[in-house]
Amino acid sequence: MAISGWFVILVALGIVPVVVFDDPVALYLWLGFVALLGTVDLLLAASPRRITLERVLPGPVRLGERVESTLYLTNTGSRRMRAIVRDGWPPSAVATPSRQRVEVPAAERRSIVTALTPFRRGERRSAHVTLRSFGPLGLLARQASIVVPGSITVLPPFNSRKHLPSRLARLRELDGATSVMVRGQGTEFDSLRDYVRGDDVRSIDWRATARRNDPATNSQKLVVRTWRPERDRRVVIVVDSGRTSAARIDNEPRIDTAFESALLLAALASRAGDRVDLVVYDRRVRGRVQGASGPELLNRMVGAMAPIEPELIEMDWSAIPGLVRSVTSQHALVVLATSIDAPGASRGLLSVLPQLTRRHTVLVSSVVDPTVMALTTQRGDSTEVYRAAAGERALLDLARVSAAIRQLGGDVVTGAPADLPPALADRYIALKAAGRL
Repeated sequence: MAISGWFVILVALGIVPVVVFDDPVALYLWLGFVALLGTVDLLLAASPRRITLERVLPGPVRLGERVESTLYLTNTGSRRMRAIVRDGWPPSAVATPSRQRVEVPAAERRSIVTALTPFRRGERRSAHVTLRSFGPLGLLARQASIVVPGSITVLPPFNSRKHLPSRLARLRELDGATSVMVRGQGTEFDSLRDYVRGDDVRSIDWRATARRNDPATNSQKLVVRTWRPERDRRVVIVVDSGRTSAARIDNEPRIDTAFESALLLAALASRAGDRVDLVVYDRRVRGRVQGASGPELLNRMVGAMAPIEPELIEMDWSAIPGLVRSVTSQHALVVLATSIDAPGASRGLLSVLPQLTRRHTVLVSSVVDPTVMALTTQRGDSTEVYRAAAGERALLDLARVSAAIRQLGGDVVTGAPADLPPALADRYIALKAAGRL
């Protein structure tokens, strides 16, 4: 049973007969009258248990997008139900409105729509619906929570896809859409074309030139070879889902930034003709995508990423070389999305880098807190000076770990959450242009 505000007001009005008649008996009579009125109202209220509920939920939704959940209420009883309905979505689903009034006549059906704007990844569940059915006077209500399970899957937002067109344009240029191609390590023969002024004379194909000799006009056109970066290379992305990935940088978990970077790199590498594999790992494989290409690759990646939350355990770096070997035995670009802020926490990573760099090109991707950079520039008083010193210490630790990674044969990409995905894509393009894949 639930009490409405009107019932409380009626009880409070009992002070009036006490003041008018100056007799406590008047108060007891008033309270008895209100209790009787409330009891009758409660008995006339429709039973919430006689309501049949059915959900219609949307499919997977990207983080931050707005969708609608529809709840159908069918009154199987003989009384009209006047109720307040609350759908039990968690706060992270941002259900609006949280409560709705509805009237369902006997043997009829009504629907209510709840807008959902989730701000966290994963599966957002609603386990029950609470119905508060009031009587005709609206004084007392019969309340029940009915189990109606439902859930929506919230996918990573992939906000970094806005950087994809510009990077694809650079890839097309690299692949030979413009005359900037040169032969070198990591390239393969593409096609023949006519020589134009400015081309490298070492690219002239004399046999093809001889075949194009026109005896009738006694003219000869030079033919040059064009080259493009090798395709069908392997890109293995390993995302650290250990305790350091749970930290929030610029109001975004590290692991979400790693997912954004992985999605942009996968989309770019797939368009470049390379094969991409994803592994999310801490002490066990939390998610894995292998053997996918084209649109299926991104679909499988966001599906694998959606339910993953960081585990508050230490990353087991000793298993990473074997994990990469299980994915591919060929030379590959291995991208490690992790944190390299502190030298102590990076010892495990540094210990396994020689095993990886011996066979692969290794790229370590890490998020940098932009507030740390801001602290180093504020030195107005003693408090800000100490904060600036702490910021400088953090940047020095980052530089030391980055230098150690480079000495062991790896490469490092760092940046703020908004800057890291395009920076990683740029480094991939640079490695492809240099023939290091």
